[in-house]
Amino acid sequence: MREGGICYLDEVVEARKDVAVVLHPLTDDRRILPLERTGEQLEAPGSFMLVVSYNPGYQSLLKTLKPSTRQRFVAIEFDFLPKAREIDVVAEESGLDAARVEPLVELARRLRALKGHDLEEGVSTRLLVYCASLIDAGLEPREAVRSAMIEPLTDEPDVRTALLELMQAVIR
Repeated sequence: MREGGICYLDEVVEARKDVAVVLHPLTDDRRILPLERTGEQLEAPGSFMLVVSYNPGYQSLLKTLKPSTRQRFVAIEFDFLPKAREIDVVAEESGLDAARVEPLVELARRLRALKGHDLEEGVSTRLLVYCASLIDAGLEPREAVRSAMIEPLTDEPDVRTALLELMQAVIR
């Protein structure tokens, strides 16, 4: 902040509530940050930006931003990349060729369609990269999918079994 850069706070809903409230004067027209410990009151230069991210409803309904905090930010919602672009990204990040990545992305898209039904969350692109990296390192594809895509999604035995059956239909 002192240098007028960008401060990025990832998963801001994980911060203690008193931390978010301290940011309020920084994120409104005052653009100040009172530092209680030192007694300083820092003024944000014009070039300073505060950027926060979080996944709404991801961790728990109890972990959301207060309306008074949310209203201090411009919001941008992101969705998953189109299929062809996600294949390119996963192939580039993992080293696995696009032809072998394609069924992984297809499976992820099908699993994402179950969000809100049997799953709280779908497969992230991050999990796809982990899975493809495991395959690129020599792990058998179905074992990589089980370890990197299915197991992280659920602890429910019945749901896991159904997801593994879907995997067997998609991953050869």
